[in-house]
Amino acid sequence: MLSSIGLLIVFFDERLPEPQGVQEGLWLAEKMSEALHKSAYDRINFISWQYGSHHFDWNKKEDSVKVIWADFEVKVSTQTLVGMAYQGGIILLGNQKKKAVSRAIRYFNNDSFWLVAPYKLNDPGVSLSSVKVPKGHGLLVTYTQGGSTPGDTYLWLLDENYFPRAWKMWVKMLPLGGVKSEWMGWQKRKGAWFPGNFETLLWYKKEVKDLVVY
Repeated sequence: MLSSIGLLIVFFDERLPEPQGVQEGLWLAEKMSEALHKSAYDRINFISWQYGSHHFDWNKKEDSVKVIWADFEVKVSTQTLVGMAYQGGIILLGNQKKKAVSRAIRYFNNDSFWLVAPYKLNDPGVSLSSVKVPKGHGLLVTYTQGGSTPGDTYLWLLDENYFPRAWKMWVKMLPLGGVKSEWMGWQKRKGAWFPGNFETLLWYKKEVKDLVVY
């Protein structure tokens, strides 16, 4: 088992690409925002979706979210991280509440990232640069703060029309650098584009279900 992991690292591990230019990175981000219709996304007040076993009702206008999984339900502010937690309909207090709220925020940070990451390049702590790629355009995105995994870096692969099609990851949770995933099944809601699912290494797939936007 260990030898197999070692071989994977030798053959598939990629070094983080060298950034080419910050100004061009900012320009690419702007072009991508236009391709995705970010102005329409900015007008959206509410997004609800199912991702794996997690369900989210995100009041984007008020920066609050309800997260449901198993027999837990947590309602929390995404800004203050203050909220209420229930298990089996019974309110949680003290350390149990703290753990449930922390888990809900972690689920929301991760699962909303795959849904709306291209719209959040203006968030604090996001560093952008261009990268040369064989085809289309490369946008290197590093999250220096915020979220659940600050320091993670992604190379977003944009097509000739600046639409995001795939990304490569250099993240703490993976032993390999440059693991590639593809955004698939894009769908347009209220004028803005959202991915329907993504696929990693040809076998790991996850789907965005029951997407409601208004």
